[in-house]
Amino acid sequence: MFVDEVDIHIVAGDGGNGCLAFRREKFVPRGGPSGGDGGNGGSIIIVASPHTNTLINYRFHPEFAAERGQHGMGSNCTGHMGADLELPVPIGTLVYERTDDPEHAWRLLADLARDGERVLVARGGHGGRGNARFASSTNRAPRRTEPGGPGDEKYLRLELKLLADVGLVGFPNAGKSTLISRISAARPKIADYPFTTLTPNLGVVRLSSDRSFAVADVPGLIEGAHRGLGLGHQFLRHLERTKVLVHLVDISSATGRDPVMDLDTVRTELELFQPALAAKPQIVAANKMDTVAPRQAPGTVSESNRDDESRVTALERRASDLGLPFFRISAVTGEGLPALLETMWRRLAAAGTGEKAAPIEEDGAVSTPRARSHRPESNAARRRRRTRATRIRQLGEGRTANAPDRSASDRVPAPAKDHRDHHGVAAKKRRSPARSPSE
Repeated sequence: MFVDEVDIHIVAGDGGNGCLAFRREKFVPRGGPSGGDGGNGGSIIIVASPHTNTLINYRFHPEFAAERGQHGMGSNCTGHMGADLELPVPIGTLVYERTDDPEHAWRLLADLARDGERVLVARGGHGGRGNARFASSTNRAPRRTEPGGPGDEKYLRLELKLLADVGLVGFPNAGKSTLISRISAARPKIADYPFTTLTPNLGVVRLSSDRSFAVADVPGLIEGAHRGLGLGHQFLRHLERTKVLVHLVDISSATGRDPVMDLDTVRTELELFQPALAAKPQIVAANKMDTVAPRQAPGTVSESNRDDESRVTALERRASDLGLPFFRISAVTGEGLPALLETMWRRLAAAGTGEKAAPIEEDGAVSTPRARSHRPESNAARRRRRTRATRIRQLGEGRTANAPDRSASDRVPAPAKDHRDHHGVAAKKRRSPARSPSE
């Protein structure tokens, strides 16, 4: 089951309360306050994972809560921090937060478009301070503590947009699933009735010289899709990340439709859904050329069980008027596919590979495993660095223990030690007096 949009409710962990305690120990008349601080509550983090490709796990489990912090204890013991809760989502997931603004009900927090990206969506509460924190010179026995802070509570919407380079669009039963199964390892459902594809399919096309790109196949569009007819625009958002669109047009007469009208209808629906989507580079592919009779010499009779080529000619003329590349293909026999794939690759290269940076807003700061925050150097690290630099410098000057031995002529004899006392008199060897036999 493919689920690409869910609403969830998350609650970060509360902080632990501070402890009120005094040290009571034998032979310690004035132990003083010893209440420890409470631990911080666990936070909730959403992580882009390549090991999941749908949001179905959140459809039936929409409530998530992180662990709360432990309360402080006596003997200045701090409660342990609550464990953070990580929620894995497919790569390409958008995270929205519900707001109180009726005009903008949902605010975008982050776009997790890369493997391993993380976003903090709910911060855990801070732990309360124990009474030992409030001891002063004028208040030796404070009885004041602080409760733990509450964790963030939010309502989120997770929306998945597939990451693909090329998108296949067209009317239902135009052969999109057959084409993606022919050019990639994807195996979608294929049948001879409309709306066979109910969920998007993703495949990877591999060309020579280690070239590859991803292709997305979305359910078919019909006239009035922007009003909710058919499957509507429900899955068109999966094409927003694509760089090139391929219009697959069924030119066979079995549909009872005009191929030129099909092309114009799909382009109109894309424009009504999002103008930026209709402005992407596009390619027109006339599919099912195996049902069209080949060109015949004048005066010859074409095969009766095949369509006339005038439908293809009219579609080619319309594509030329729009300035779009036109290809004659057959997804079943493979006719014209190599040239189409090479054109897809050239259009991708022309579109470039630049990607937008993910938005960063308050707690929705997106971080990757490669992005590390700069931390100040500690004193111990500074001493180790200086010691290492000194050893390297001494090694270069030949003054370390591992330096090569000098020649005998260069050696300077060490001065003999003169054992003298503090008066400058040479010390004599002391001898213990001999003991008498009576002793």
